[in-house]
Amino acid sequence: MGVAIRTAGEDDRDTVVRLLDEAFQDDPVSGWVFPGEEYRRRTHHRLMGAFTDIVLADGWIDLTEDGAACALWLSVPGEEDTPQEPDEEPAEDAEDVPAQVREAVDPDNERVESIARLTEDIHPSGPAHAYLWMIGVAPERQGEGLGTALIASVLDRCDRDGLPAYLEASSERSKGLYERLGFACTGRVLHLPDGPRMWPMWREPRRS
Repeated sequence: MGVAIRTAGEDDRDTVVRLLDEAFQDDPVSGWVFPGEEYRRRTHHRLMGAFTDIVLADGWIDLTEDGAACALWLSVPGEEDTPQEPDEEPAEDAEDVPAQVREAVDPDNERVESIARLTEDIHPSGPAHAYLWMIGVAPERQGEGLGTALIASVLDRCDRDGLPAYLEASSERSKGLYERLGFACTGRVLHLPDGPRMWPMWREPRRS
């Protein structure tokens, strides 16, 4: 039996935030950003809410019909799609998203801002691609193939459209899953200061 998937809307926001909060409580990167179980339990959901709002506005969220798993995606344009003049300077009022997220989530926690800047720095530039920002599966439903089904549905479209895909794996376990789906490490490993590693991973579209 296949997994029923739909696109989440604003009415699903609380479901998505709760799901991500539960799924990432024990994630190594979440533990680095929010050290200490009690602190993480009180604060982590705010960051998941900020991520959800960004993707609802600028990307899309795939959600299983039973609300047990979700995947947050962004469509990243290629460099050729966003031309700039050689001497063009960034606009003075350009949004500083990492700083804004920190202010909204936990102003005293510099790691909220740092993780955003560090992942921005390793994000590959060049061709347009689909970016899997996050994927969360309810802890009691992990191991059922829900995450694989969510990712595979988008990768099938990527293959048809000739579009690469990109993500950052936050654990050895997730890295292995993504490798089985055709992703490969870019060669640049992100070592968080005094913390765990993250693996940038790229997938070229498969040709039929």
